[in-house]
Amino acid sequence: MTQRHPEFDVIIAGAGPAGSFTAFALARAGARVLVLDRARFPRSKPCAEYLSPQASRLLSEMGALDAVEAAGAAHLAGMVVHAPNGAVIRGNFVAEHGYSAFRDRGLALRRVLLDAILLDRARAAGAEVREGIRVTDVLRDAGGRAQGLRVVRADGRFEDFHSTFVVGADGLRSVVARRLELSRTRRMWGRRIALVAHYENVGDITQWGEMHVAEDVGYVGFASVDGGFTNVSLVVPEQLARGASGDRGAFLHNWLLQRPQLAPRFKGARRASAVVATGPFASHAPCAWAPGAALVGDAADFFDPFTGEGIYSALRGGELLAPRLMEALGAARARDEDAALRTYDRDRRLEYRGKWIVERLINAAIRSAPAMNYFARTLEARQDMADLLIGVTGDFVPAREVLRPGYLLNLFRQPDFARRPVPNE
Repeated sequence: MTQRHPEFDVIIAGAGPAGSFTAFALARAGARVLVLDRARFPRSKPCAEYLSPQASRLLSEMGALDAVEAAGAAHLAGMVVHAPNGAVIRGNFVAEHGYSAFRDRGLALRRVLLDAILLDRARAAGAEVREGIRVTDVLRDAGGRAQGLRVVRADGRFEDFHSTFVVGADGLRSVVARRLELSRTRRMWGRRIALVAHYENVGDITQWGEMHVAEDVGYVGFASVDGGFTNVSLVVPEQLARGASGDRGAFLHNWLLQRPQLAPRFKGARRASAVVATGPFASHAPCAWAPGAALVGDAADFFDPFTGEGIYSALRGGELLAPRLMEALGAARARDEDAALRTYDRDRRLEYRGKWIVERLINAAIRSAPAMNYFARTLEARQDMADLLIGVTGDFVPAREVLRPGYLLNLFRQPDFARRPVPNE
């Protein structure tokens, strides 16, 4: 290891799922870990609050799965996607494609409960957690290597914390990523904003999460969460979201009531929380590490929330990063430390590469009503194809299954010709 003797081995900015899992895994392995977050927990967070079936494996690894269940997490059997033309794609997590997840159901739990549970597991593993502290900068040595974080305490005073490594798990607008000049905002047309709230008494809520794609004006997702609440997440183009600046609650409710298929279900519903905005999305770090530092979770990459995989990706990212950081902590030279972080970045790309392609293909489809309508007709007629796609977004079917030439060819066929088995190439 390089000749540094800081108080902490790793300081993590951000105590959400990515930061908590990374802290848990590092502390369990014997590292001295400090987690910093500007919030005080429990705290709410704008999010679809969906945990894919495979996320339960990571919750179990943390010893958090029983607590999540005890908190009343709703169970989800799959996803239903409604196209603008009325076609309905229903994908089930339990299907005949031969793949199975850690559990056969997804979970949905409000972040105000989930994040506190995960952070408690990091504490129990030995991580030190300090809340109400805002990270403002990354400390670096004379060679530019990260060696800690500068923060502002609740009383307004600045304080420096020194460490061998720094992790940016501080979300979509990561301070760590920006200070290290790792983050870029993708230049893309039609950037989107999400408006998120909880409702009570929404009609016809089932064990399937729902996505409703509107004609050229975004989409809305909703699903049951704990406590009888329904999470409602509306994603609209940035320019349209400007109309919500005066009264987000009215904007969201009016948008729902203006959709004929949704209005009857929300007519008697009551909004049970403030509407919180997040975005714009499409933040990306071409490289998720720098000397002495790494990014994980949304700080490293966030494209679009349609597939709802953010929490799983955050937890899995922490699982990928922690062993590489332990390897770096045991390195004798700075170049060996860098090699370990470079390997993490490679691991991350290999893990997510197929999913990134699928996300972009889905995003392209939902931005074009004719394309969405066309593909939805095929998937509505082909239950096997729908189940495969939902299994990919559920993180237990490999992305390659829907990127095979046979699958893609069948996707472009009209329903009358789309009933042949997908070739297993």
